[in-house]
Amino acid sequence: MSDLFDVSKEIILVTGASQGLGRQFARVLSAHGAAVALAARQTAKLKSLEEEIRAKGGRAAAVAMDVTDTASIATAIDAAEAALGPITVLINNAGIAVEKLAIEQTEGDWDAVIGANLKGAYFAATEIARRMIARKQEGNIVNVASVLGFGVVKFVSSYAISKAGIVQATKALALELAANNIRVNALAPGYIETDINRDFLASPAGKAIAGRIPAGRFGQPDDLDGALLLLASEAGRYINGAVIPVDGGHLVSAL
Repeated sequence: MSDLFDVSKEIILVTGASQGLGRQFARVLSAHGAAVALAARQTAKLKSLEEEIRAKGGRAAAVAMDVTDTASIATAIDAAEAALGPITVLINNAGIAVEKLAIEQTEGDWDAVIGANLKGAYFAATEIARRMIARKQEGNIVNVASVLGFGVVKFVSSYAISKAGIVQATKALALELAANNIRVNALAPGYIETDINRDFLASPAGKAIAGRIPAGRFGQPDDLDGALLLLASEAGRYINGAVIPVDGGHLVSAL
C-alpha cells in the first residue's frame, strides 16, 4: 500500500520560511521528499536553508516575498514556479505579533499585524488558487492559525484578531474552492517553543502558562510534524475547512 503521508510528488511553497515554524515546516516537508519553495523577506536566512536542503539531496528554491505586498506575492510565486514547477501545496505561515496592550497599539502596529497575518495569507491563498484553477489542477492550502484565534490573552489583541480571521478565511476559502478540488485547512498551534519565544517561556510568566496546559509542557516544533503531513498529503484528502489545534490540550482548559 502506498504511503498516505507521502509528499514526494508535491511542490510546496512555505511562506515565512526564514525562521521559527516556517523553517521547521520546510525541513520536514523536504525530508519527506517534497520540493520546497522558501519564501520570506529575509533572503539571507532563506539561502542558508536552501543550501542545507540541497546538501541533503532535496530540491529547494529561495524566493523573496513580502506578504503585505500583493505584487510581491505574485512575483515570488512566479519565481518559485519557474525554479521548481507548478505549486501544488501552500503552507501559509508568514506572520508577526506586536506585544502591547490594546490601548497602546498604534494604527501602524495594527496595519503591520493584520497586513502580514491576515491580508497576506488571504492574498497568497487566492493568488495560488487562481493559478491552480487555471491549470485545472488539484491543490491544497494549509493556513497557520493559532489557539489565540479561539481564546485570548493580554498584550496580543491584534494578533489574536488576525488569527481569528484566519480561522474564518480557512472556512470561507474551503467552501468556495471545493468545487475546484482545492482543499483549505488550518493548523492552530498552541505555545510552541522557538528561538523567538524561548526566553519568555522560560520566565515565571511562561512557566505559569505551562502549568495550565493539560500536557504539562510547551510544544516543540516537531510536535506539529504529524498534523502538517496529514494536511499536506493524501492522508487528509477528505479533510476540508478544518482547523486542527496542536496545543497539548490547551484549548480544553482555560487559556
